[in-house]
Amino acid sequence: MYIPPFTVSAEAINLIAEISGQIERYAIRLEQEDGLRLRKVNRIKTIHSSLAIEGNTLSEDQVRDIIDGKNVVAPIKEIQEVKNAIKTYEMYPTLDAFKEKDLLKAHAVMMQALVDNPGHYRHGGVGVFGEKGLVHLAPPADRVPMLMGDLFDWLKHSKDHLLIRSCVFHFEFEFIHPFIDGNGRTGRLWQSLILGKLHPLFEHLPVENMVYSNQQQYYDAITASTNAGESGPFIDFMLNEIYKTLKSHQGEELPTDDTNLIDKEFGAKFGVKFGVKFGIKFGANEKQLLLLLNETPGMTAKEIAEHVGISKRGVEKQLKKLKDFGVISREGSDKSGYWIINK
Repeated sequence: MYIPPFTVSAEAINLIAEISGQIERYAIRLEQEDGLRLRKVNRIKTIHSSLAIEGNTLSEDQVRDIIDGKNVVAPIKEIQEVKNAIKTYEMYPTLDAFKEKDLLKAHAVMMQALVDNPGHYRHGGVGVFGEKGLVHLAPPADRVPMLMGDLFDWLKHSKDHLLIRSCVFHFEFEFIHPFIDGNGRTGRLWQSLILGKLHPLFEHLPVENMVYSNQQQYYDAITASTNAGESGPFIDFMLNEIYKTLKSHQGEELPTDDTNLIDKEFGAKFGVKFGVKFGIKFGANEKQLLLLLNETPGMTAKEIAEHVGISKRGVEKQLKKLKDFGVISREGSDKSGYWIINK
């Protein structure tokens, strides 16, 4: 079996232990009252950051508006990039990080209408250019299928810790540069997917935002690993970023304007005293779910989960709570029925 060249430093070993402890704390954070909105905020940050690295100029507010189905005045290409990214991240629960065909499927959606033949490996040479010219010349196109096949074989069968494997894959993927375009955003998504095998919370942790906040250090780590001929420096960098991000998110509060926006929209749709007759005070999660059901009553629990970025089980718990209080009721079957809000 092919084994990519890498070294695991003492720092990396210590960081794996630290990250493992932080993971459970952040998982608890996502279960708190505003966890549903936190997931949505993180999804917006993820999409915005990953595309901004590639030169997309849309703001987080504009990304949020596109997610919410609102019209945005911006270059068509940039709007298309956001729409593609939204669709790709909605696929997250169905993608298998260990399957090469799923990588091609994700790239096909991520780069739809942006490149010729999306979802297929490149047939020509590519290079990475910086301010001073060529930074990295990728391997010849005819070697890409073999290199990617070997990389996925190692990813699937290696006994190394998933944190290490996610970093090594990310670096090797960028080194191979298998696609004509979209390598950066696809590589970052795939590291998140691999981390998701370690813990589901990584679907809602903006790995892409780590890179966006530290772009120069990110590129410096790639360059250092390229010069060293192995991905050790990149592993140290990414593990540090994962640890710092997990730690900084423990007590994260959502922006006040986001909270006010949901409260204002909920009040306009249902009235500020809605809920009194049911003897329940609606939290942020319930408000967001009710707003969504008010717009699209035929949505299934799975569709709701994909839309708001929460597990299907989590949505089902929220729906049961609202149903038990008599706030909502179900008309028809699970597949063809719809929700009624008892206003």
